[in-house]
Amino acid sequence: EKSFQKQPMIRGVHEKLISKKTPGKNGSRWYKNVGLGIRTPKEAIDGTYIDKKCPFTGNVAIRGRILTGVVRSTKMKRTIVIRRDYLHFVTKYQRYEKRHKNLSAHLSPAFRCADGDTVVVGQCRPLSKTVRFNVLKVIPVAQKGGKSFGKF
Repeated sequence: EKSFQKQPMIRGVHEKLISKKTPGKNGSRWYKNVGLGIRTPKEAIDGTYIDKKCPFTGNVAIRGRILTGVVRSTKMKRTIVIRRDYLHFVTKYQRYEKRHKNLSAHLSPAFRCADGDTVVVGQCRPLSKTVRFNVLKVIPVAQKGGKSFGKF
């Protein structure tokens, strides 16, 4: 972004805090705990990024569903595509078939994410036309090498 970025939550009440140059617990950085047993990442507390759609430093509440999925694409700016695999039962043949859904989620700059990582996302208000979820936790892929089974 080209314009000057600031956290809108910090106003005149916290002028003593703003005068300090160090972000973090005693600095001028505002952050929150989203609840649900999710820990606030260190980068959200100590970082300098500004993201109004971040669940830890922005104006977004996590409510509703908590889902997990595998990252398919990180090509968009601050948005990722997640693939969720599931089994669908076909009554006629008494068998299951594999299906999947793709889901767009906002990725806060507090996280580093690559294709193949598993992420935990939480539902929030609509952030754009297709984005209704926010990344809460990233579980990196174990290793790159050798064949391994996926979810099924």
